[in-house]
Amino acid sequence: MLSRVADHLYWMARYTERAENLARMLDVNCRMTLLRSDEDAVRRRWSSTLETVGQLEPFLAARGTVTQAAAIEWLSFERGNPGSIGQCLGLARENAHAVRGTLTSEAWETLNATWLEFRRFRPGAVAQGAAGDFFEWVKFRSHLARGVIQGTMLADDALEFTWLGTYLERADNTARILDARFLLLAEDAARADEAGDYYEWSALLRSVSAFEIYRKVYRDLITPRRVAELLVLREAMPRSLRHCMARVHGTLARVANDRSAETLRRAGELHAGLQYGRIDDAFARGLRDYLSRFLVDTSRLGARIADDFLVSEA
Repeated sequence: MLSRVADHLYWMARYTERAENLARMLDVNCRMTLLRSDEDAVRRRWSSTLETVGQLEPFLAARGTVTQAAAIEWLSFERGNPGSIGQCLGLARENAHAVRGTLTSEAWETLNATWLEFRRFRPGAVAQGAAGDFFEWVKFRSHLARGVIQGTMLADDALEFTWLGTYLERADNTARILDARFLLLAEDAARADEAGDYYEWSALLRSVSAFEIYRKVYRDLITPRRVAELLVLREAMPRSLRHCMARVHGTLARVANDRSAETLRRAGELHAGLQYGRIDDAFARGLRDYLSRFLVDTSRLGARIADDFLVSEA
């Protein structure tokens, strides 16, 4: 496969997944501000979210004081923010357009329709009261795009690079969501042994579609340690770090070329650490340090993938 084509497919998938995960993060914040609505707590929550996605400094420079409405608008619609939902959906559409001949007509039409429909949303209305519906729409369109791609595309290298982008992006975002919530909800390692605030942790689980899965796996109180175990080490959990890295490693093995042996080894090393790791060891080390290290490693892996297979790193 031409590296140019692989590059477009990889980033098409990453931007689509990124938009969905950002919608999930914003949705859980909106839900939690309904429970704790004091001004300082709301500002702290949204500041943490902006920092998690690397947008706190640009936001403060452009908007000043952090408020819920301003943060939602910035992260959803701001054209000057390259990481906003709107910009991600637009970039996904641009990358899909560049490889229309590789995608099926159904896949292209789904991504194109998503972009056209997005332009009908009014930022002010979303920020003031229709945020939940908007975030559900973003998640639905991402689910639809993945389903159409899986159900209509030939299982060849084009599909492999699409899944490679999807699962690397998902791993990164799950780690960021978990890291941000532990910063807010678990101030020290000792607290991680307690039940914590049920509504806070259940909202976190819902943000990654894991609430019902948690109930099936543990059938007990929601505790921070179990939440971390589910989202980090449970391979059967489709958004866990272990599941995502298993898919990344398997995909890299199938598309390997003469340059990618070291990239495959590093992906295997990351996967093995999750496959044979224990959540107790992660907490002993400090979960936030553990997640920060994972984010660094996945970023470096993404850079190696770009060097080995793609035109350039976006």
